[in-house]
Amino acid sequence: MSVLQTLQERSNNSCELCISTQDLSQYTIPPSLNENVANDVLVCKTCLDQINGDKEMNPNHWRCLNDSMWSEHVAVQIMAWRILQRLRNEGWPKDLLDMMYLDDDAMALARATGEDKDESEKIIHRDINGVILDNGDNVVLVKDLKVKGSSMVAKQGTAVRNIRLDRENQKYIEGKVGAQQIVIITDYVKKL
Repeated sequence: MSVLQTLQERSNNSCELCISTQDLSQYTIPPSLNENVANDVLVCKTCLDQINGDKEMNPNHWRCLNDSMWSEHVAVQIMAWRILQRLRNEGWPKDLLDMMYLDDDAMALARATGEDKDESEKIIHRDINGVILDNGDNVVLVKDLKVKGSSMVAKQGTAVRNIRLDRENQKYIEGKVGAQQIVIITDYVKKL
């Protein structure tokens, strides 16, 4: 059974965050690179657009987290926690966050994207042109790069898809070049 089919079965074909049954898709929680049931949730287009920042966060839409934060699935709990952190200035999300419990491993993963930090504390990754980079973005190399620990050279113009940000250093991102996962310095990439 595929990951998507498992997610559909566990959620009864509804969004695991807001229970909508329309336009459902699989979402892999950053910074995870692999799709699997432990790292993925089934979400509707409305939730996905707000999670990805394609649409402005609508606090009233997220009142559904009052129920989904109690999910038995850790991936759903992590997403609820992250969204509540984004909305914490609204007031009511703070009450839900105070009630919520995540074990140490889940909390470490939940904090991996820095949702709980104020804007002034967040590490911001920027490409060579100063454009902000996010997890899942696609970039292109602007110069040839030697890959440490191998004889491989990543050529200028190579596209690196679905990057992951290093949450401790604003200059480092990770991505796959060919079949190899490498760390790249943001000074040598341009967002696509």
